[in-house]
Amino acid sequence: MDIDAIRERLRRELLGLIQRNAKIAATLRREQNPLGGDWTENAAVLENDEVLDALDAEGRTRATQLRAALGRVAAGTYGTCMRCRGPIHPERLDAIPEVTTCIECARAA
Repeated sequence: MDIDAIRERLRRELLGLIQRNAKIAATLRREQNPLGGDWTENAAVLENDEVLDALDAEGRTRATQLRAALGRVAAGTYGTCMRCRGPIHPERLDAIPEVTTCIECARAA
C-alpha cells in the first residue's frame, strides 16, 4: 500500500469537498443571484436550496470522514478494520478511501 499516494488522494478529495461546499454556501447566501420580485421564480429557487442543503450536509459529513481517514494515516492505522482489527482489502479502500470497516464487518453490521 502506497501510503503517500493514499494521503495525497485523501487530501485532494477533502480539498475538492471544501471547495464545493464553499460554492454551495455562497449560492445559499445569494452572493451572486439575490432573490428577485418574482414569487414563482423565488419559490423554485428556494426548492433548489433544499437540494443544496442536502449536498452541503453530505459534503460536511464526508469531509469529516476524510479528515478521520487522514488521522488514521498519520497514526498508522489506515487500512485496519475498526471493528475486527483485520486488514481492509485494498480494492475496498480504493473504492471508498474513508471506509473504516472490512467488507465482512460491514455486512455483519
